[in-house]
Amino acid sequence: MNYQPNFFKFLFSINDHLFRLRQAEAMSPIWRSNSLLILLSMLIYLWMAFLGMGSNLISGDALVLGALNYEASKFWFVIGRLLYGAFFASFILFVPAYLFKLLTDIPFKKLVVMQQVVLFIMLVERLLWIPLMLFAGLDWYVSPLSFGIIASYITDHSWAIYFFGAISIFQLWIIGFQVLFLKSMTTGIRERSLWLSVIFLHILWWGLAAIFSFTDQSIISGWFG
Repeated sequence: MNYQPNFFKFLFSINDHLFRLRQAEAMSPIWRSNSLLILLSMLIYLWMAFLGMGSNLISGDALVLGALNYEASKFWFVIGRLLYGAFFASFILFVPAYLFKLLTDIPFKKLVVMQQVVLFIMLVERLLWIPLMLFAGLDWYVSPLSFGIIASYITDHSWAIYFFGAISIFQLWIIGFQVLFLKSMTTGIRERSLWLSVIFLHILWWGLAAIFSFTDQSIISGWFG
């Protein structure tokens, strides 16, 4: 049986796709889906950059920088976000798949298919950040769909707010989906171990997201401030 990856259709018939993927003896090339998702990620981050999301540090120094330097700063900010979109998508597609390959006997390509669905959901979440910012003035880490807004009432520590802001209902769905996927593809690992492994990797991801967000502010401030 040959399996044709389709991250969009996967969402509407998860159990059917899991069965067909488990039984598949061959897979169609996955580079097309990977390329599409990476391109989609770049376009979303490019759109966010054009809308000025995350550029508040540059805007705050507009008068100091002068018109020419300010426009140059905006240009490099957009280029940086475009490259970050490519890096973000590539990281989500391949790094977790490699780590799960070390923990299981599941073929790497099948794990990348899992991460295609994960990345698509994460990109949908980022699209939802846009109206929240434009119409409610809420940054991603204080989205009502995450725990960041609760953390902001408890502490003023930026890293803690970023960390809990990275934990959203989308992330909780992804954890459940990954456990279901891994459980359906392997019988050599207990379900409890799968849950612990997936949650641990997500805690690492949330921590990295918080660190990147914290240092991202410092980098932008240092480069353009």
